[in-house]
Amino acid sequence: MNQFSGTVPISLVNAFLAGADPAAVERMAGQSGIHSELLREPAARVTLEQFSTLYRLLAIELDDEMPGIFSRPLRNGTLKYLCLSLLDAPRLEIAMHRFGQFFHLVVDDFRLESRREGGLCRIELVPDPASPGFGVLGRELMLKLAHGVASWLIGEKIPLVSVEFDCPRPPRASDYLYLFPGPVQYGCARTLMSFDAAYLEMAIRQRKPDLKKFLARAPEDWIFVSLAEQQVCNRTRQYLATCLPEIPTIEVVARHLHFSVRTLCRRLVAEGTTFQAVKDEVRRDIAIQRLTGSTDAIASIAYDIGFGNTTAFHRAFRQWTGSTPKTYRAMT
Repeated sequence: MNQFSGTVPISLVNAFLAGADPAAVERMAGQSGIHSELLREPAARVTLEQFSTLYRLLAIELDDEMPGIFSRPLRNGTLKYLCLSLLDAPRLEIAMHRFGQFFHLVVDDFRLESRREGGLCRIELVPDPASPGFGVLGRELMLKLAHGVASWLIGEKIPLVSVEFDCPRPPRASDYLYLFPGPVQYGCARTLMSFDAAYLEMAIRQRKPDLKKFLARAPEDWIFVSLAEQQVCNRTRQYLATCLPEIPTIEVVARHLHFSVRTLCRRLVAEGTTFQAVKDEVRRDIAIQRLTGSTDAIASIAYDIGFGNTTAFHRAFRQWTGSTPKTYRAMT
């Protein structure tokens, strides 16, 4: 029960599909194991595998590796040639400067600037006022790509000090906890992410043979945060998953993580969540993965995630996703 990952909100799926023909949307969603009815259910979620399959199909269909996000498509192969241009940089600071120059050549909507400020590296996305503009998703994906590529280049995940967006807080903002490994703020003056400038001095560890594996795992390796990330909410999720079907109390979890209950609650609130929300998310995500990836009986799934009876599970699952477990399984 301890091997699991997060799920993806249908709002993110639909944002990726916005630029595609409706007939193609239904076809590609079906090929990814996502029933078209799920796309119209506001609270629905899909697995990372389903989303990643859809992403790859959509990129091929539209010949755009950021499907419909920017005013000019990023043709298939863009990410490959970006990474190739970075591999011979002597250290990360040079690579990130090249990263910004590369996108200055291929897109019109923004500039990506990296600089030192005190002890921090700031990577800022500066929109071009003359461009038609792009939305929240484009901002999020570009910062995710910059962070994912930088982390891959040096062979370790770079912890973020902060992430800021110059746009209003989106609905269901708690979903973004598992996109960015650090505190996220909206309604700021700029769109940027910050991390310790010491990482800029690190040597590039990847070589050309390593690139094929990285590209094959796009977008998982640069969009989503691994549960191994040392945010308190992720550590809490992972521990809760190892305990199922038992549901430990907050006192037990706090003791395992070497916190007081008060400190655990404060840390979770600082990361934009609560203990109850994390507990619900763990059970929801495991249930979705079991319903979509196995033929296990619904009663068995309910028991394995800590429900004493299927009625309580049905009620909770409907609250989480807007559907019953049986309906959800039929739509995947």
